[in-house]
Amino acid sequence: MIKYALACEQAHEFESWFPSSEAFETQRKRGFVTCPYCNSAKVEKQIMAPSVARTDKAPKAPTPEVQPVAVLSERERELRAALRALREHVLKNAEDVGKGFVEEARKMYYGETEERSIYGEADLAEAQALLEEGIDVLPLPVVPDDRN
Repeated sequence: MIKYALACEQAHEFESWFPSSEAFETQRKRGFVTCPYCNSAKVEKQIMAPSVARTDKAPKAPTPEVQPVAVLSERERELRAALRALREHVLKNAEDVGKGFVEEARKMYYGETEERSIYGEADLAEAQALLEEGIDVLPLPVVPDDRN
């Protein structure tokens, strides 16, 4: 994990953790790195002094491992809430057809059974095949860890 000092175009300064420098660049280019103060996606890395361990002191006792956290903007919190609400709505109002999803979706599309809201299991290749046939399917969103 890498911690970067960041600043937006409005000169708001903040820090965030990333798995790698490539992950930071990818997320920044896609507009996923936003200022927690103004939601600007125009964010750049700032100069940081590296943390260097001193060799003239005895090592400290081990400290508990700290997990990285992200500061979510209001927009990101709203998006997570909307995804969570969509998932809950589908789970509450649609029929779970489990592993029979692909077969049931085709039956509905070709008029072999009544149309209704369903959800179930399909791998990527199966979902792509349904889409190529003109059958509209969407992945059921899973909200990332709510602790963030």
